[in-house]
Amino acid sequence: MKKLIFLISSISLAATLAGTAVPVHADQDDNGRDRGSDNFGDRDRDRGHHHGRRSPPVVLISLDGAKPDFIQQFINEGVLPRDGGLARLSRRGAVAVQNITASPSLTAVSHIEIATGSTAVHNDIPSNTFQAIVGASTSSLSGFAAPIGGYRESPLGPSPHPTASPLWVQLRQQGKKVVTATWPGGDGADISINGAVVQPAQPIRTTDFTVPFGAFGGLSAQGFSLTQTDFTADPAVAAALQAAGRFSFSPVLATSTPIETFSCASASTATCTSGATQDLKYAIRVAALDTTNDNKVNYDTLVFFDATRGITAGPFAPPATGPAYAKFGGENAPFFFDGSGAKVGTAYFVSQLAPDLSVVRFARYGANFIPRNAPVLADVDDINNSIGFWRPQADFRIPERLSPGFTNFPDVEIEAMFEDMVKTFVRYQADIGERAIKNHPDADLVMVYIEQPDGSEHQFLLTDPRQGTNPKDPNSTGANQDPAKVARYASYIRFAYQTADKAVKRITEAAGEDSNVIVVSDHGFAPFHTSVSMTNILKNAGIDTTKLAIRTSGPAVNIYVNLQQRESGGTVDPATYAALVAQITDAVKNAADPNPKFNGSLEGGKLFTVVETRPLQCEAGIGQCTSKTIGQDFGDVFALMAPGYNFDGIQSPGVARLGDAAFSAATTTLSMPNFYGAHGHDPKLPVMSATFIAAGPRIRDNTTIRRMRNLDVAPTIMQILGVRPHGVDGEVLHEILR
Repeated sequence: MKKLIFLISSISLAATLAGTAVPVHADQDDNGRDRGSDNFGDRDRDRGHHHGRRSPPVVLISLDGAKPDFIQQFINEGVLPRDGGLARLSRRGAVAVQNITASPSLTAVSHIEIATGSTAVHNDIPSNTFQAIVGASTSSLSGFAAPIGGYRESPLGPSPHPTASPLWVQLRQQGKKVVTATWPGGDGADISINGAVVQPAQPIRTTDFTVPFGAFGGLSAQGFSLTQTDFTADPAVAAALQAAGRFSFSPVLATSTPIETFSCASASTATCTSGATQDLKYAIRVAALDTTNDNKVNYDTLVFFDATRGITAGPFAPPATGPAYAKFGGENAPFFFDGSGAKVGTAYFVSQLAPDLSVVRFARYGANFIPRNAPVLADVDDINNSIGFWRPQADFRIPERLSPGFTNFPDVEIEAMFEDMVKTFVRYQADIGERAIKNHPDADLVMVYIEQPDGSEHQFLLTDPRQGTNPKDPNSTGANQDPAKVARYASYIRFAYQTADKAVKRITEAAGEDSNVIVVSDHGFAPFHTSVSMTNILKNAGIDTTKLAIRTSGPAVNIYVNLQQRESGGTVDPATYAALVAQITDAVKNAADPNPKFNGSLEGGKLFTVVETRPLQCEAGIGQCTSKTIGQDFGDVFALMAPGYNFDGIQSPGVARLGDAAFSAATTTLSMPNFYGAHGHDPKLPVMSATFIAAGPRIRDNTTIRRMRNLDVAPTIMQILGVRPHGVDGEVLHEILR
C-alpha cells in the first residue's frame, strides 16, 4: 500500500505532536440514500448455532489490492495451494466475477466505502489525500484520518447528522460486539481540521477492540555499507555476548564507533529523530559473530546493540527485544527503542555479509509505532505487550532508492529487503487478527486489514511492454525489456499473494468453521508506463496554479480553487470562480498523450476518462454545492486518468519517455516512472475489480455473482447478523445467503 506508507510517514509526526497519530460509481436512487433491504427472511434458523447468539459471527478480511483474476489464476496454477485460505473459501462458498469498488478506487476511499456501505460522496472520503474545503489551500487531509460522514462547516465542528457511518456503529447500537484490527477508520482518533475537532473518536472511530494501523516513528530507512576496516576486536563486547548466551567460533569483532545516533522521547506524544533533541539517546554499534563450527573464519551474523544500554541477556518481554541478532540469509531482526514513550521500534536486515567481512551491507528499516490514542490505549498496549511493537511494512522508498544509503546496493539485495518486509509484516498483521479473534470469542464481527499484495503490485507489476525495465533508460521498453527482471518481478507478485493467502488461512482457522468468513479487496490493479504532472498540464493551458490546490493520489486528482469565504485565507473572488473552474475543466478534458508508442489504449488520445465538476448553483452557495458525483470535500474539478497513467512516480531528475522531447521540470507533462503498478482508475473497469469471496454457515455453496459492488458488503454483513441496515447506498446480496 504505497499511499498508506507515504501518508503515514509524511504527516503522522505532526499529528502525533498535536495529540492524534495518523493510522496509516455505484447505482443509487435519486437521493442516494436508504437502499438497505427490510427483508430479513427466517431469522430463527440461526438461533443458538453459535454460543446462543442469533447468528454465527462474521470475519471480514481485506487483502489490499488483491485482484480476483490473479487469485483464480494462481489457484489454477497451484501457486496458491489447494488447502490454502483462498482456495478453500472459493471452493466452499460464493465468489464474485466483478466487484465494483469505490470511486476513486483508492485504499482509504474503498475501505471506508466497505465499512459504511456508502459512496465517497456520502461518507466524504474522496481520496487518500485531499483538502478540506474549509482548510487553507496549503493544507491536506489523509483519507485515513478524515471525518467519516462529513463535518459542520460553520461553525466548524462535528456534524450533528453524519451522512454515513461505519457498520460497527449500527451493530454496537443493537448490542453486537465488533473488533477491528488495523482497519482504516477504526483507530480511536479525534479528527481535527484547522485545529478544531470535527469528529471525536466515539462512537464513529472506536469499536469493542480497536487496533489502529501503525504510524511513522520519525526515522526513515537507512542503508549501511561497511568493510573489514570498520571492525576491530572488542573483548568487552565479546564477554557481554557470551554472558548473553551468544557464542562466536571466530573472534568477536565490533565497530569501535556507532554507525548512527538518534534520540526518542520518553513521552508518548512524540517519537524519534535523527538528531539529539529528545531526552532518550541511542548510539548503535554492530558486532560480527561466526556461529558455524566449521574451523573457518566465517562470519554470518551481525548484532545491533545500543552502546548506551549495552548488551543484556534477557529474556525480554514484548515490546522489548534487547539487541537485534540478524543472520545473513535470514529474516530481519526486530529492535525496540527501550524507554520510548510511543513504543517505537525498527528492524535490521543483512543483505550481504562476506565471511571475512570484506563486504558488509545491511539496512535499518524505518521506525514505527502503534498510535497511542487514548480511547483505545488498552487495546494498543495489549498488542505491544503480547505480539510486540509495530513491525516495518514493505517500504517503497528502499527499492526506489529514496531513502539514504541504498544507492550502491545491487537490485537483488534491495528486492530481498522488500520481500523480507512483505513476509514479516503480513505475519505480524495476521498475529494481530488472530489475537483479536482468540481474545474476543464472543465478537459478532471481526474486521482485519492485510496490507499485501498492494505494496508488491505497486512495486513489481511489470506486465506491459510499454514499461521500461530500467527507469533511467527510455529504450528499455518492448523488445528491449530485461526478461530476467520481468520474470523476477512476476515471482514477487506470486509471493505477495502466497503471503496474503497464509494470513487468510491463519485467521480463518482461528475463527473456526462456525464463522462466516468474507474476503474482500479494496481495488484491483493496473500496470502503468507514464507518470503525469497535473501542475504542468494546467500551467501549459495558461492557468495560474497559485490560485489552486492540486491534490493527487495515484491517477485521481482533486483540484480546488482557493475561494474566498470558503478556504481559510481564500484569494479567488466568487465572480472569478466559475470562469476558472470552466478553464480547469477544459484543460483536464483536453489533456492528451500525443506519443503513439504509449497512447494506443487511450480513446482519442485523451488522458482522462472521468471528469466531474462541482455544480455552480445551489442553496448552499457558490463553492459549496454537491451532486451525485461531487461530495463535500471533493475538488471543484475531480478527474480520473486512464490505465497506464499515474500522477505518482515522477523521477528527480525526470526521465523523458522514448520518442518524447527532452524532459523539462517546468513544462513536461509525461515522463518515465520509477515504479510499476497503480490503482485509482474508473472503478467500473474490469482491471479495477475488487475481490469478493465468502463462505460459512450463512453463505450458499458454489455460488457465483456476476457483478456486485463493495457498497453491498456492509448491508450484507448486517443482514447476516440480524441488524437492519440504515442510511446505506449498498444492497443486501440475497443471492449468496442461505
